[in-house]
Amino acid sequence: MAEERTAYGWGLASIDAAGNTLDVWYPTLAVGAAPAEADRPNHDFGVLVHDEPDARGVRRVPVFTVTSLDEPIANAEDAYLKLHLLSMRLAKPNTLNLDGIFAQLANVVWTNYGPFAVPDFSLRKADVEAAATAAAQSFAANAGLPAVAPAATVNVFGVDKFPRMIDYVVPTGVRIGDADRVRLGAHLSEGTTVMHAGFVNFNAGTLGVSMVEGRVSQGVVVGNGSDIGGGASIMGTLSGGGKLRNSIGEHSLLGANAGIGISLGDNCVVEAGLYITAGTKVTIWDKAKAAAGEPLEVVKGADLSGKDNILFIRNSVSGRIEARYRKTGIELNEKLHKN
Repeated sequence: MAEERTAYGWGLASIDAAGNTLDVWYPTLAVGAAPAEADRPNHDFGVLVHDEPDARGVRRVPVFTVTSLDEPIANAEDAYLKLHLLSMRLAKPNTLNLDGIFAQLANVVWTNYGPFAVPDFSLRKADVEAAATAAAQSFAANAGLPAVAPAATVNVFGVDKFPRMIDYVVPTGVRIGDADRVRLGAHLSEGTTVMHAGFVNFNAGTLGVSMVEGRVSQGVVVGNGSDIGGGASIMGTLSGGGKLRNSIGEHSLLGANAGIGISLGDNCVVEAGLYITAGTKVTIWDKAKAAAGEPLEVVKGADLSGKDNILFIRNSVSGRIEARYRKTGIELNEKLHKN
């Protein structure tokens, strides 16, 4: 019987007035068996802890969480620990059991003042802004400064189950153009650049130096030296409920506004604007057969999934989609990705 894989750590949980866990921040985590309670060092969160609700109606309390990496998500604390493991690069995408994660995560209003519960957000927003205004006026009076209009405003980043990654984990050696477009649980390897229009979902990401200008959906991994072009997309596992996980190998290019519903192997290219799905009819280009007037083989896109050294193009004369042999892969700009 295989030994159970576990991880553990101290976190700071935000609890709303109804007792729901809105989020948990884990500064550090460890993979392995958790120490016994008597041997467990405490993490001092200092003034960040408050047992009484603040103006948001939220308490912040320390929690010690132990999770099984192979069991379904048990609660919100468990979910956040696994998402942190992915973004901290302590686990790669598709190596953790994330079953049940949507049921265990609350829908949250994410703001510059932290998470709010959805039901009473409007009232709590007013309370927070009033408290911030009073604090600003008190500071001005004590400092002998003239009263000014308060600049404190609750800005909403989104209403979702998943927060932005960099509010919890900032991985080294990575560039991210727009923080809103990388969810907690994304796995970004050293040398990854996510441009402003790029998007990386949870349980997805890069395994090496990569350029992400398109969409990397849940469950998708991109190999070292590969480029996801602007507006490009890769079918994930969420929207259709499927279990097939697509990936891109090393030194491959998904052209601008292109897309795939199959995996690409190493040294592959999908030309700009071309979408290849599992059912797409693809003609295997053979120069000798074509010269002799012999029929060319036609296969489904699924038959080429994960194969190396393929150039996918649409023949501008016949309109058919063709797969041609490609000897070498692409090379990314080394200076651009030296983060």
